[in-house]
Amino acid sequence: MASNSDSSSRRGQLLFILGSVVLVALVAIVIVVATGGGSDSAVELSENGPITVTGDPLPGFEGDTATDAGAGLTAPVLEGQAFDGSPIVVEPGSPTLVVFLAHWCPHCQAEVPDLVEWAESLSVPQGLNVVGVATATAADRPNYPPSEWLLRERWPFLVMADDEAATAAQAFGTTGYPYLVMLDENGVVQWRHSGQLADGQLEQYLDVALNQ
Repeated sequence: MASNSDSSSRRGQLLFILGSVVLVALVAIVIVVATGGGSDSAVELSENGPITVTGDPLPGFEGDTATDAGAGLTAPVLEGQAFDGSPIVVEPGSPTLVVFLAHWCPHCQAEVPDLVEWAESLSVPQGLNVVGVATATAADRPNYPPSEWLLRERWPFLVMADDEAATAAQAFGTTGYPYLVMLDENGVVQWRHSGQLADGQLEQYLDVALNQ
């Protein structure tokens, strides 16, 4: 028959083992939380990204779509990243509408809801690729950061984060915001437009570009 001292010793050992297991489990939980472990960990966003331009830049847009010297020229290929670092490329392959937006621009802030409504009403022509470019980003200007602004507005298209020098915008001849550039499947400029679109103007532009 075991003595009281032996029973106490075994109980003490058991409590020690159980305590150690609980301690290890707690430490593991703390490590997972501290490092953002798990499939739902937050992704760090960057409001600017690296931009690579391949090809000749377009001339600066002078404000008149009808007489634009850039129409008929091949746009350079843009390689960049989304806010989360995912790669984005604007290149030939399908008709593409590129929309340059500055978060602090009141005309951009008015244009974005219209483009969101255009998408949500299923009015985007089949086969048309739409890519936004968040450019001229500045932390000391209103409505920063652009990633939160576009998320709040439910922007449904890809967004490329321009670099701090606005390299992508300059390569496409941007002179004001919002700035839209329509490319055909070969990367040739069909039209460019600077400023907020009038009612029905986008549909007119696209009808001409996609049905010529």
